[in-house]
Amino acid sequence: MTGRLRRLKQLLAGGWSRTALALPFLALVMIVALDLTSKSEVTVEPALTSAPALAAVVCRRTWYPLLVGGVTVVCAFGMAAYNGVLTESVHTASVLAVVLVTVIGWISAVLRMRQERALADARLVAEIAQRVLLRSIPDRVGSVRAAVHYAAAAAHARIGGDLYEVVNTRHGVRAVVGDVRGKGLGAVETAAAVLGAFREAAHQEQALDRVAGWLADSLDRSLRENGHDRLGEEFVTLVMIGVRPDGIAEIVNCGHPAPVLLRGGEPVRLLEPLSPVPPLGVLPPESVRPPVRCTAFLPGDRVLLYTDGVIEARDGRGRFYPLLDRLPGCARTGGPGEVLDRVHEDVVRHVGRQLGDDAAMLLLQYEPVVVPEQLPRPNGHVPQRG
Repeated sequence: MTGRLRRLKQLLAGGWSRTALALPFLALVMIVALDLTSKSEVTVEPALTSAPALAAVVCRRTWYPLLVGGVTVVCAFGMAAYNGVLTESVHTASVLAVVLVTVIGWISAVLRMRQERALADARLVAEIAQRVLLRSIPDRVGSVRAAVHYAAAAAHARIGGDLYEVVNTRHGVRAVVGDVRGKGLGAVETAAAVLGAFREAAHQEQALDRVAGWLADSLDRSLRENGHDRLGEEFVTLVMIGVRPDGIAEIVNCGHPAPVLLRGGEPVRLLEPLSPVPPLGVLPPESVRPPVRCTAFLPGDRVLLYTDGVIEARDGRGRFYPLLDRLPGCARTGGPGEVLDRVHEDVVRHVGRQLGDDAAMLLLQYEPVVVPEQLPRPNGHVPQRG
């Protein structure tokens, strides 16, 4: 249904574009017809300036205002000849006004084209930066199926202060979702430092709490190297989850919203930390050793990691988005990617406008891979390794 609506919108947009191109010429026809049928001695020739003005608005091509302006000048001379005012000042003023509006429209089209090219280049740079910083997540990572949805608050932006990553290590699948305080380039730099440290520490450290300490040390070093004076006010909230090969999920939370566990027909459950821990950047790096919460996963279990841009999204009455109430309905059917799409659409409907904060969601579904050698043979025996 969504694909059909998208195609319908594209068709309507294309039809409106073609109709808009005809508006200046329709205006010319109406003005000329009005002048020919009018019995008044007052000429409507000055109204012809509306045609090149419309041309500058409805079309982004630089040649279109010149074309409409040329046709308008021809119409002006025709109307003046019909009315017998070729030598009068009203005709001269009308032609000069048409030429002036045409030139202004052409200049506006040229400037708009330059701005659009600059914006396209900026979007390309942002897309490249996103691919480097926030890499795409494969559908399957080790023993889990994964999907991510990220929406930046800034218009036309692809990246912001939220971060996410999923890696497959010898210790199991490990994922992180975080939120950098602030926005802009500084937040992106901090997110890059934290993500780079996670991608390295997740493979090197066996204990998940030591990974958090590694990230805290990397964050502190990055803030000092970038010349942040208020080190105590720069922080990152994040939650990490590691799914071990035996199906035990380890969760470390540093001041971040708790993940949500979805298990079959059971009510959704928040995986709260064992004890509250401040965000990274508040404590000295050597003091960051958050407790590790362990939860046994069953096949089909889903866990949602998200940033506060989701749960703090407000509607027109100031009410927060009720994630725990709406998530079961969004997660009834479909894979992780479809679930996140429905949640995002539901958040946007709740807010009624563009989100005011970056919002990232990561959904992991535990589906352990069955090794072929462990499958039972027809006689019921399991082959043994030699």
